[in-house]
Amino acid sequence: MKPPAVDDYLRLREESGLSARTRAEVENGIDGAWAAAHVIHVESGETVGMGRVISDGGWYFHIIDMAVLPGHQRKGIGDAVMTALLRLIHEHAPTASVSLLADPPGRRLYERHGFVDTAPASVGMRRA
Repeated sequence: MKPPAVDDYLRLREESGLSARTRAEVENGIDGAWAAAHVIHVESGETVGMGRVISDGGWYFHIIDMAVLPGHQRKGIGDAVMTALLRLIHEHAPTASVSLLADPPGRRLYERHGFVDTAPASVGMRRA
């Protein structure tokens, strides 16, 4: 499993509503993930979904870049990507701590895969 090509990654982020990234950022970072998966639509050859995992390789695993093109949503693509990534994590580290930041559109998908809110015990933070 590998990440999509840079152009496909940029398009997936833009069209699925994720924040924009520069080509230089993507070229520098796309191969740095612990694991990645992407889905190609058989009939068109178009990359329609993706997800990546960043990790220390031992205990902490963080799922990022979950995206499916709007015209291909609600067809099981996000589920397939999440299942594949979680399977890899579990095979490598069965008791791993797996986290993600959930934007509202993805919450139902993440909840189906066992993710729960961490608040009020802990909350996600980022440096502005």
